[in-house]
Amino acid sequence: MKIGVLGGTFDPVHIGHLIIAEEVRFRLKLDHVLFIPAGQPWLKVNRVISEAKHRVAMTNLAIASNSYFKLSSVEIDHPSPSYTVDTIKTLQTQFNSAARIFLILGWDSLNELPLWKEPGRVISMCQLVIVPRLNYPRPDLKSLDKTIPGIVSNTIMLDILTIDISSTEIRRRVAEGVSIRYLVPQEVEKYIAENGLYR
Repeated sequence: MKIGVLGGTFDPVHIGHLIIAEEVRFRLKLDHVLFIPAGQPWLKVNRVISEAKHRVAMTNLAIASNSYFKLSSVEIDHPSPSYTVDTIKTLQTQFNSAARIFLILGWDSLNELPLWKEPGRVISMCQLVIVPRLNYPRPDLKSLDKTIPGIVSNTIMLDILTIDISSTEIRRRVAEGVSIRYLVPQEVEKYIAENGLYR
């Protein structure tokens, strides 16, 4: 079984996330893509994020129409700041040893990888799948390999369709009363309005 993993705060989840997940799923013939809303991301400890219940609800609404997409609350259920190495370890326990895990990251996240907890262990536990992120430089894998040996041989670089949408921009637009139609799934737009998020 081939399992894709797409993590993020998903505050809110948007069309860009869904496009990335579907492109990677299709290109790599994955059986499922797990959307994993972050609990308290350690790299964003100084930023206030929406309650987990809202981010989980929005993610569930966004992925409901795609049978290949699943939601995992593994990081939400973790009481302390979440680290990818611990998440992957938990997923390996949940699935059997035959499951291959493909961790989907943007160019920006890959460049931050040396700052992560046990990055060498992360790349030994799963296959990295790197997708473009607009306005960020393409990562230099050979340079990263000096810091994290083995990353070159354990990384798939995919040039896929990218949409320049950010959750930060969506939150700003909602706060200013500007339309977010077509930036998020209709169900997510409705949920944001009904729950008064980002006002």
